[in-house]
Amino acid sequence: MKSRLPLTLFLIAFTLSAWSQKVSPADTKATKKTRMLYTNLQQISQQGTLFGHQDDQAYGVGWWNEKGRSDVKDVTGSYPSVHGWDLGDIGISPFNLDTVDFKLMRQWIKATYKRGGINTISWHLDNPKTGGGSWDKTPAVKDILPGGPAHKVYLSQLNALADFLKSCKVGLTSIPIIFRPFHEHNGNWFWWGKGHCSEEEYIALWRFTVDHLRTQQGIHHLLYAFSPDRSRLDLSKGAEAYYYGYPGDEYVDIIGLDNYWDVGHAKNKKTLEQQEKDLIQSLSLIHKIATEKNKVAALTETGHSGLKERDWFTQRILKPLKENTDLNIAWVLVWRNRHKNHFYSPPKDHPAAHDFQVFFDDPHTLFEKDLRKVYKPGFEIINK
Repeated sequence: MKSRLPLTLFLIAFTLSAWSQKVSPADTKATKKTRMLYTNLQQISQQGTLFGHQDDQAYGVGWWNEKGRSDVKDVTGSYPSVHGWDLGDIGISPFNLDTVDFKLMRQWIKATYKRGGINTISWHLDNPKTGGGSWDKTPAVKDILPGGPAHKVYLSQLNALADFLKSCKVGLTSIPIIFRPFHEHNGNWFWWGKGHCSEEEYIALWRFTVDHLRTQQGIHHLLYAFSPDRSRLDLSKGAEAYYYGYPGDEYVDIIGLDNYWDVGHAKNKKTLEQQEKDLIQSLSLIHKIATEKNKVAALTETGHSGLKERDWFTQRILKPLKENTDLNIAWVLVWRNRHKNHFYSPPKDHPAAHDFQVFFDDPHTLFEKDLRKVYKPGFEIINK
């Protein structure tokens, strides 16, 4: 069982002593609830780390669309605090690239918000030039920028995404969402990745996308997450490597990182000790950048498919976070549970489920049950 004083008590002392800067979203017109979420994310990171899971309510190992079900909840009794979704194929199909019904996704986003959870959305966008998937590496970025031959195609896809985002409401309230487009751009596996467009073209695409959503679509309930991939980030170059493709502070809220590499990736032949050191160094890097810019740091994607290491959650994730409490990582999100051979959160009958329960029970990890009023002033982290 966790034991924790309400975070409001901590915040009073912390605000009077160490934290005097006011954190504000990059969007100067961000909605009130979006602003509060951003402020609370930074403050939460001073106390612990939120746990996230992709497509958590949509499906799991051996089940699909069972009302109220979640593999995370089956093991711990709580939903994750951060829920990841993807809008790949929006405007093209009723289902996303992972066959999740967009109408149901909208319902789950609303349900998450009503319970006090947090939604984050990625976008595995089809190649607008060829119609192929995100992994179709035909160069396209130059062609979809204003004036390019495929610009109208991209604009149609972007407007379809905007329509979905604007439909995510409860009553008249737009649900705050963390939007993470064009992720892992320093890798070469997506059409927007390194080697398929110039750095300048990537930056122009990011800026155009954000400007269009803000000014043309009037969307102001988004926080924008920037997330390069760790496997292609040279830690010896530090911030210089991280800033490849960075579009500017006025276009980014979350200093993110996708890191599967340092947590047991099959192709990483370094020792466990060295992998842990590299993980800590990578998290220290995004923490430093976020602190300098008064933004929020997050491990936006991670995980170990199949969880062959039964103590992966406590040893690979919890241990470095607890032993380096100054990292201030707001959340950690693991990828989806597609089937028995591809999952990142253990189903309840898996050998890693006990370790995941220990991970859940630790005071440092924060699940949906642990949060109150995350979109309001005076929010709390409560006891389990």
